[in-house]
Amino acid sequence: MFLAVNAGNTRVVLGVYHGEELRRVWRISSDPARTEDEYGLLMRQFFRDGGVEPTAVRGAMISSVVARLTATLKTALRDLLGIEPLVLTHELDLGFRICYRDPKDVGADRLANTAGGMERYGAPLIIVDSGTATTFDVLSADRDYLGGIILPGMDMSADALFQKTSLLPRIAIEPPRSVIGNSTQAAIASGIVWGTVGAVDRLILQVRQEIGAPDCRAVATGGYAEVLTSLSSELSQADPDLTLFGIRKIWERNAPK
Repeated sequence: MFLAVNAGNTRVVLGVYHGEELRRVWRISSDPARTEDEYGLLMRQFFRDGGVEPTAVRGAMISSVVARLTATLKTALRDLLGIEPLVLTHELDLGFRICYRDPKDVGADRLANTAGGMERYGAPLIIVDSGTATTFDVLSADRDYLGGIILPGMDMSADALFQKTSLLPRIAIEPPRSVIGNSTQAAIASGIVWGTVGAVDRLILQVRQEIGAPDCRAVATGGYAEVLTSLSSELSQADPDLTLFGIRKIWERNAPK
């Protein structure tokens, strides 16, 4: 078995693989104030409830964009599993070349998305990850990571409207029934969801034009992948677990033999 850990700004996602099969997925809120013991206790409970024996896990890798969590999770996993987890960085063998001006600035989750997308869908490829932020990652036909795009995520947009105005409420993100909202909540939902879909579709078209690949496939991952894909005219597929899959593929390239 293999454990993939994706530590984002909002939550920590853990995925247990048995061979090629993703057996279990668990989510914990990201909290840098939690100790190694607290994360270890939560993970031990997940393993017990999921019927997974920690000693059966032979490898683990952490992808983290929260620096304060990386060492905490590494210690918790070492204590839980009895093995040394790898940490995903740009210095590993990723299977593609990073063309970013400063490779260390590319988030580990974006590297995992690219590795997973390349394995599943080939190249060229556009990956849209709808999480705390909405990010684009672009892989050329030559398997060069060209860079991407970052814009506010849907939850972030909803929070900003709530925090920066005196009358607008905080809403849950749900697909709107129509573009024209007949209530304040519906109007906000329409603006956030359709606004994001419109931005995503327009940016996909511009990326295809810029890289000279009009038929370049675009896939979505992240918490709102299915919402975006259901409304988008340019996204071909939702793949919510792509990041975990990419973490596993990078681990396979770099695990001690």
